[in-house]
Amino acid sequence: MLAKYDVLEELGHGGMATVYRARDTRLGRDVAIKVLHPHLRESTEIAHRFGVEAKAVAKLRHPNIVEVYDVSSADEGEQFLVVELVRGPTLRKLLQKHAALPPEIGAAIVMELLSGVAHAHAQGVIHRDVKPENVLVEHRLSGAPPSGEVTEKGDRVAVKLTDFGIAKLLDAQGVTSTGQVLGSPAHMAPEQIEGGDVDGRADVFGLGVLFYECVVGHLPFLGNNPAQVLRRVLDGVYGAAERERPVVGKRWSEILDRALARRPEDRYADAAAMRDAISVELGRLGMGAPRVEIEAWLDDPEGWTAAHDARLIERLCKLGAAERKRSDAVGAAADYNRALAYAPNDPQLLKVVASIQRSEERARLVRKVAPLVLGAAVLVPSAYFVVKAVKSEPVAGDPTKPIASNSVAAPRARTSVAERPTAARSATVTPPVTPTNVATRTVAAPSVFVPPKPVTRTVTFTTLRPAFGVRLAIDGKMLPDEVVPNGTVTVDEKAHSLAFSCRDDACTPRTLNVPAGENNVDLPIELAIPAAKLVVEGDPTHMFAIKEYPQLGTFPAGQEISVELLGGRAAHDVLVFDRNSNTTTNVTLKSGKKQTASFKK
Repeated sequence: MLAKYDVLEELGHGGMATVYRARDTRLGRDVAIKVLHPHLRESTEIAHRFGVEAKAVAKLRHPNIVEVYDVSSADEGEQFLVVELVRGPTLRKLLQKHAALPPEIGAAIVMELLSGVAHAHAQGVIHRDVKPENVLVEHRLSGAPPSGEVTEKGDRVAVKLTDFGIAKLLDAQGVTSTGQVLGSPAHMAPEQIEGGDVDGRADVFGLGVLFYECVVGHLPFLGNNPAQVLRRVLDGVYGAAERERPVVGKRWSEILDRALARRPEDRYADAAAMRDAISVELGRLGMGAPRVEIEAWLDDPEGWTAAHDARLIERLCKLGAAERKRSDAVGAAADYNRALAYAPNDPQLLKVVASIQRSEERARLVRKVAPLVLGAAVLVPSAYFVVKAVKSEPVAGDPTKPIASNSVAAPRARTSVAERPTAARSATVTPPVTPTNVATRTVAAPSVFVPPKPVTRTVTFTTLRPAFGVRLAIDGKMLPDEVVPNGTVTVDEKAHSLAFSCRDDACTPRTLNVPAGENNVDLPIELAIPAAKLVVEGDPTHMFAIKEYPQLGTFPAGQEISVELLGGRAAHDVLVFDRNSNTTTNVTLKSGKKQTASFKK
């Protein structure tokens, strides 16, 4: 017994507490009780966090958040939290059973969670540790919901977010005042790792990680140890969802990219904005209400998936056809590519995709020779051969390969000579040759010929580390501004040398060569950041440490310490303290530089 609760069985345990199913003897209902581990009861900070969980979540009332009923008093022998009992597995167990979920089911689950998170944020509560282990999915096979109301479609399913144990109240202080980083490395937002200001956009990032894992089948940020995972999160390096699992498609991948943006200002402004973006795409695909779809899938995962895939292919083809009609080549490519991922051997779909690829090649060829055609319009015989070349140019295309959605051209219908514009039609007609018009052509040609426009292409920096202060020189000429993350520069078709460096020599310079050609180029740029050096001057019998880098342990005076600055920083203000005398001093560590911390009297 715990107070008025009759403990019945253990449901599970985590790092802070063990969870039991219990019976509320006064109200006659089953509840879940989270009992703090015995070895943690003596910790003032842990006890405080445990109490904050109750106060934070007690003010939340939402169907997608586990409700808090009661909390132990300070004078009780056990510290426990009484919450709503959700009879269902965690999302982690569902992912272990099904691996990657159908993208629309993953989106429906995330949309439910976003509704709960948006409510929490409106109440000033940030979860800070959104992950599959903290999501419960209840699926009642039959019968009315616990409230006794009549069951409608979707009422047998509930998706609930739990464990606000490390939530931070926007209107309260204290839980993280020690600078401790709380959360799971693979799900933490970059600003959370770096100890910066955290707001609701950190939960948007966490939900982006959860969404990615649901639809792709693995986490976006992977590593052999927590340090590697944290580094990849800070660098923003992960594989695009549509490449990792093509059936996800470009549109879901773009939503994920925005949620997982490294900078908070590049993400969705809040949970409601991300929920609305998912709702729009689900509606575009003809999906029903999220809980209705989740319920149907949980009832029969294989049957639902087979029927859904067939409907989705048909839907994507209709959407793609409508987009082609509107000359929305990018949208058409996105939808047809995803349909092709589901049905790679469908002959009709292959034919459509091949047609789009031919249109793309034709448009690219027209763009290349159009200046020649227009400039040679007066030189009729020459124009004839140019147009003939355009018509007879072979086009290549493998319909089984995805179309680049950011470069595909709008489909162009074949037209007869009579239907072409006047200027082009005149270029195909050879007038009678007379001394007069021969002389006119010979004299006029040099003055009206327009040379082809120079080819321009884009070099995109897909990753950039460090994310600040990087300078770029192209062929020895320094650009006036710093390179920004995911920035671009424009170059011509010639080969170029790109030299990257940092202000104040904060990183190791690097030079990359862009080969000659006409294709756009993607470059991941990672510049090494030299470690900072620190030497302490003080009592040789004392031991010293750096508060912000506890992993370095303690060290004596006179020993040179190498410090890899967190977050790709060029400089970091730190607190060095003498463990023997409890005195401290502030030092600014700079990459590649040696600093001295003096404790001499």
